[in-house]
Amino acid sequence: MLSNKSVLITGGTGSLGKALTEHIFKNHPEVKRLVIYSRDEQKQFQMAQEYPTDQYPQIRFFIGDVRDRERLTRAMKGIDYVIHAAAMKHVPIAEYNPDECVKTNIHGAQNVIDACLACTVERVVALSTDKAAAPVNLYGATKLASDKLFVAANNIKGWNPIKFSVVRYGNVMGSNGSVIPFFLKKRKEGVLPITDPEMTRFNISLQGGVDMVMHALEHAWGGEIYVPKIPSYRITDVAQAIAPDCEIKVVGIRPGEKVHEEMITSSDSFYTWDLGKYYTILPSSHQWKLNDYIQYFHAKKVALGFRYNSGENTEWETVDSLRDLIKEHVEPAFSI
Repeated sequence: MLSNKSVLITGGTGSLGKALTEHIFKNHPEVKRLVIYSRDEQKQFQMAQEYPTDQYPQIRFFIGDVRDRERLTRAMKGIDYVIHAAAMKHVPIAEYNPDECVKTNIHGAQNVIDACLACTVERVVALSTDKAAAPVNLYGATKLASDKLFVAANNIKGWNPIKFSVVRYGNVMGSNGSVIPFFLKKRKEGVLPITDPEMTRFNISLQGGVDMVMHALEHAWGGEIYVPKIPSYRITDVAQAIAPDCEIKVVGIRPGEKVHEEMITSSDSFYTWDLGKYYTILPSSHQWKLNDYIQYFHAKKVALGFRYNSGENTEWETVDSLRDLIKEHVEPAFSI
């Protein structure tokens, strides 16, 4: 799929960007060029030590901000595939700095779209979040707006054969700022702060996120929002898995947080189809025939009113399975 193709990843020094880079070099060594586009020079310097150009001649590091349309357009010259992973994602920080969040997550998304349309890009996959479904915080609201922009971009491409799609998933296990690394650090203090004992979250591994992006790159027809079928976990089970002897301190929900996350709302059920491994929310307006799509992917319509909620999920991680996953994906030396 990536043979002789050039790929650009915005936010390429982040957790998913680094996982994508590792995956691409391992599974697609025939890639022509891989451009890491981000604004943090220190992270780029550190990543460059892991991928020296004498061993990875395809890699390029490009300092730039998604807020800078001109810089994006220059970076995308000759690029075939774009993966948009850059975002301002910390909920409390976004609540305190709303305009900065809007500039990056909404204006930045539009800049990516415009740059892709201006260049020879063939396919674009944008990363979303479960917080974009029925958002209650600014981060989720900006990502919902971003999703809408990328889906609608298929309607303004004209003659351009480019395809825009979105992947939406829950908390990535072990990603920067997520709860598991936080608890691993806090257990040394003997107390784990929990916002609400009823809280649940969807759970996906970094590799699961990578697989979704690669699936969308290869299979999207344009305008889909892909949602994975993944398990949920209870925050109390995470605490039990990491530090069973620690005291639990309930500190209350932070501004903009939900007790349960949702990836597909009941309103989305009108446009949601089951593809087997993934659900997909299809655009209300698309450039292809729905019957052809259904037949090609063996898609099945979900029930009217269906919603995909972390608290109502049918698949759950247990304390034991969480311990195994932490050992595998987060902290190889982890032990109880």
